[in-house]
Amino acid sequence: MTTLQERVPADEQEKTKSHDFDSVERREHRRHDLDTQGIPVDRWDNGRRIGKPFGQIVDLSASGVRIRTQHRNLKPDAQIRLRLELPDYAGISPFIDRTNKTPEGKREWVGWMAISRVQPVNENELDVAGRLIDMDEMDRGMLSLYLSTQPIAA
Repeated sequence: MTTLQERVPADEQEKTKSHDFDSVERREHRRHDLDTQGIPVDRWDNGRRIGKPFGQIVDLSASGVRIRTQHRNLKPDAQIRLRLELPDYAGISPFIDRTNKTPEGKREWVGWMAISRVQPVNENELDVAGRLIDMDEMDRGMLSLYLSTQPIAA
């Protein structure tokens, strides 16, 4: 059985030892800052909103979202169903409606988020971040194009 040191060249071992793995970018898509736009997010079930708005988008990528919320009963590794509704921007719709013969732009997406992180912001609010796990590739591509018009998150 070979060890990691035997498989990794010596010069690469030094880089690995000195590298801070917490600073490595693990995201597949760039995050875009939407915090100042005040875009609400709803919890969704059976075609309707559950309770008050769930929170507000802080940043968004084609594969994930960070939401600021006051809901406290959230844990990493849980899944929640969300509804995102984004405004059209510069003639670009963020999602695609394919229910008709001709695909058309749409502003709304409903799907599942796998929570990966829950972090307190202050006494009343949490940031909940996770992956959008059931978005189809056409919607993901349109969302990526849409987000290319938005500021990059720090």
